[in-house]
Amino acid sequence: MGTQEQERLLLEDGFPQDESNGLYTGDGSVDIKGNPVLKSNTGNWRACPFILGTECCERLAYYGIATNLVSYLTKELHEGNASAARNVTTWQGTCYLAPLIGAILADTCWGRYWTIAVFSIIYLIGMCTLTLSASVPVFMPAECVDGICPPATPTQYLVLFFGLYLIALGTGGIKPCVSSFGADQFDDTDENESIKKGSFFNWFYFSINIGALVSSSVIVYIQDNAGWGLGFGIPALFMGIAIISFFAGTPLYRFQKPGGSPITRMCQVLVASFRKWDLTVPNNSILLFETQDKTSAIEGSRKIGHTNELTCLDKAAVISDDENKTGDYSNPWRLCTVTQVEELKILIRMFPIWATGIVFSAVYAQMSTMFVEQGLMMDKRIGSFEIPAASLSSFDVISVIFWVPVYDAFLVPIARKFTGNGRGFSELQRMGIGLFISVLCMSAAALVEIKRLQLARDLDLVDKAVPVPLSIFWQIPQYFLLGAAEIFTFIGQLEFFYDQSPDAMRSLCSALSLLTTSLGNYLSSFILTVVLSLTTQGGNAGWIPDNLNKGHLDYFFWLLAGLSLANMVVYIFCAKVYKSKVR
Repeated sequence: MGTQEQERLLLEDGFPQDESNGLYTGDGSVDIKGNPVLKSNTGNWRACPFILGTECCERLAYYGIATNLVSYLTKELHEGNASAARNVTTWQGTCYLAPLIGAILADTCWGRYWTIAVFSIIYLIGMCTLTLSASVPVFMPAECVDGICPPATPTQYLVLFFGLYLIALGTGGIKPCVSSFGADQFDDTDENESIKKGSFFNWFYFSINIGALVSSSVIVYIQDNAGWGLGFGIPALFMGIAIISFFAGTPLYRFQKPGGSPITRMCQVLVASFRKWDLTVPNNSILLFETQDKTSAIEGSRKIGHTNELTCLDKAAVISDDENKTGDYSNPWRLCTVTQVEELKILIRMFPIWATGIVFSAVYAQMSTMFVEQGLMMDKRIGSFEIPAASLSSFDVISVIFWVPVYDAFLVPIARKFTGNGRGFSELQRMGIGLFISVLCMSAAALVEIKRLQLARDLDLVDKAVPVPLSIFWQIPQYFLLGAAEIFTFIGQLEFFYDQSPDAMRSLCSALSLLTTSLGNYLSSFILTVVLSLTTQGGNAGWIPDNLNKGHLDYFFWLLAGLSLANMVVYIFCAKVYKSKVR
């Protein structure tokens, strides 16, 4: 413990006078009351079990809905394959679009802790509403009679989608904050803790997939065999456990203060640079405006070093003659600090890397849509036991669970010898490897579909909407490859957007990484719509008819493989020209 004098200085100045003593965090983190924290009592791995437990239970709840939702829509609401797939990808897209809301609230005023807390309650209400929609008879669609399936009523649709979109809103406060909040528990001014942060992202993703494994196996089985009310109710229970786990770790957490609206700060840079468009940027960056204090003018942020790119934005930090005469540097709409300008530059530099994640997310969306519909038309039996098609996604999860410890324990030490990087691969290298594996994944799915359609033709099943006698386990390679791609791409994204983002924009940048998943789902929906429109002209069945035996789902998978390959080429170029953040 520090002396009483150190404590007094800490409370007055925000940092201890001698930070080199290592007692206190050097990244400006505080406790829940806003006081700076001691390293020995808070954060690090001691706080992480509560956060990882929260994420595990929350993801179990989410995937307990998402994994089998396409089956619920087709079997219980009697929707067609394409319509159900569009509804699922649109909902999933919204789940990953809503984080922009939570991120702005977290970075602007609430902080990550309270944003997670409030939106978790909204999430739980949505889960309970969804459970009611599948449990209360008046909210449940009528069953088919003699092959006639009455459509769901508007009220039934309303209750169902009200619950689903409350869940989507709830994820908006949790997803952009929980990974960043976990990473906040490691002081990146401490070399030892900074290295541990890389492992945290691996185990964070491991926790996600433990929850997903339970959902894709146990929960899916319960939904298909014991009823949807119970199948939705159990995920709702786990969401309640997630909330309890999160609050239980409160005394151990480290908190980062919100730095004000990042959107406002970006607008200020654009307005100030436009107002000073006729001014010349000095050759010496020291002449640009920056606070003289050790810390940045932005609450919760350290200073960012000047870069020589996008110099047109530097005009916002040029001190005009009028400002020199009056000595008034207080209007951020006329004069911004170098750190504020560099925040915007960082986001602009990250944009091309961010954009290449959209196609990968469109590929990932197939796991809960077209992979499931492909599996429904295959032999799902093991003896007398029938496997739910959606449960094959458990092999994606098994792949992730397998690769996380292998990556952390074996690949990183080997890669470290060749790259000299403490984390083995850089974030950019890691994402590139994942994009390559995604091409292999879609190719594997296309080859399985070619085999399935050939069997349908050989056995004269083309005109019959029945599964072909090809074991569903032929899908394992595509799920396993997708899991490997996740380990590299998604975890690489988590690390990249956290490490490269400005301190006061970490929730927003995490939300932007999640936005690629949202846009990927919307892209998948758009591609489906275009494919259906083009391939059903002239009365043709199209690539993806309700009877997949008459279609060409393999063409759809080849299309995504081609898009993935083109996307990887663009990514390689963007990664080569990317320049990292300067401290």
